[in-house]
Amino acid sequence: MKHPRLRDSKRLLTLEPYALNEIPESIIRKVGRRLVYMLCIGRTDLTGDDWGNVFADAVGGKHLQSPVGIADVTFEKMAWSMKTVKKTNPHQDGTALRLISGRCSPDYSYGITDPHEDIQKTGRAVLNIWNERVNIAYDHFNPVRTSVLVRSNDLLTYTLFEEENHRYTTNAYHWEENRNGNLIGVDIETGETRFTWQPHGSQFTIHTRTPKNAVKFRIRRPPVLSMEATLKQINFSEDWIEIL
Repeated sequence: MKHPRLRDSKRLLTLEPYALNEIPESIIRKVGRRLVYMLCIGRTDLTGDDWGNVFADAVGGKHLQSPVGIADVTFEKMAWSMKTVKKTNPHQDGTALRLISGRCSPDYSYGITDPHEDIQKTGRAVLNIWNERVNIAYDHFNPVRTSVLVRSNDLLTYTLFEEENHRYTTNAYHWEENRNGNLIGVDIETGETRFTWQPHGSQFTIHTRTPKNAVKFRIRRPPVLSMEATLKQINFSEDWIEIL
């Protein structure tokens, strides 16, 4: 849906390359080309930074490669947080996914030195930290999305979808402690686990599921380029190596 025309609107509107989760075939093909290339040069797995590079190239954006903040890839005034998860069957709708979403330290941000003393208070603090990161992202970009690439173990089968990045209402979740000593945030209305927070390391994880309208695709495994053939192709010479 287009942005509404308003008499008092003076903000700069972002020209979105496509609507939320309506990823065009042209971008999927560009993503597939880069994935095939990675297999061709012998890569055996895909990192979050790899996914950021692949997606930025596909949409004509910029990969910030910053360990801080939500925005990973930007296009004009738009931003994406890039996530990739490995699953045995990426094409299964409704698959539970855990998206590692940065570190939230209630100790640093709120002075909560014992996170287990009042886990409801700690949980609210964790969500407040996340919400503030979302606020900062929206100060610079709009819209802000999360792009999720679910990959198979052999890197041949993929599911791709997006979610809008948003704040969470802190009183909509009840926090519990699991047997590993981690805190889990449960949606009070649905009973679904939505978050995990690990006191050791302060890692914050958002739980989601693959939607039915996610894009599913496969790639064919290419032959791996040999080292000798590649060196010959780039006209490698021994004088490229300088021993000091």
